[in-house]
Amino acid sequence: MLKNKTVIVTGAAKGIGRAIALRFAKEGCNIVLNYRSNVSDELIEEIKSYGVECLPFKADVSVYSEAETLIKESKKHFGSVDVLVNNAGITRDMLLMRMSEDEFDSVINTNLKGTFNTIRHVSSVMLKQKSGAIINLSSVVGLMGNVGQANYAASKAGVIGLTKSTARELAARGITCNAIAPGFIETDMTAVLKDDVKEAMLNTIPLKKFGQVEDIAEAAVFLAKNRYITGQVLNVDGGMVMN
Repeated sequence: MLKNKTVIVTGAAKGIGRAIALRFAKEGCNIVLNYRSNVSDELIEEIKSYGVECLPFKADVSVYSEAETLIKESKKHFGSVDVLVNNAGITRDMLLMRMSEDEFDSVINTNLKGTFNTIRHVSSVMLKQKSGAIINLSSVVGLMGNVGQANYAASKAGVIGLTKSTARELAARGITCNAIAPGFIETDMTAVLKDDVKEAMLNTIPLKKFGQVEDIAEAAVFLAKNRYITGQVLNVDGGMVMN
């Protein structure tokens, strides 16, 4: 179903983005591997090992013009953009009363505005195709909040609102837009947390284990394949948030 489709994954150099790119490659998709600083040749070759094409593309999606170039060049190179996965994100954790304006703005700009930027530019491509799937990475923090993450929670809650609005606007042309809300996923970002913090987090997870990047990748492929799910938030969190 996804074979030979073109998939853009933002922030794909490592962690969840890397796993998503590899999982779509395994499905036979051509991958646009977006990154902001650098990406390993090893990852590019691993993607190609699935018999697909990989286009590494350096762009800061928080910059409107760079997001536009990313979409345009992807369309020019492959002829279509079938799936967009907005994974690029950063954290600048700090208690609200100590948080600087830059710490707030930088997280909003990358996590929320960056998602808007790519959707804004890919929508015209998908509308002409009358098909496409947009998958945005939110977070359980966007649903429940978290101490020291007012900026991150605001950005990820905003992604949910953006997802639902996009889904309503594009549905008539057969385009779906959904969000994934990961819980505590083992990545380089979470590896630096202290053991007592990890233990406290583990106690809030009914399944009593942390998620893996592959769990998020599987969810992304599922949403890309399903043509009758749109405007939804899929929690992949071990049961942390139960609506």
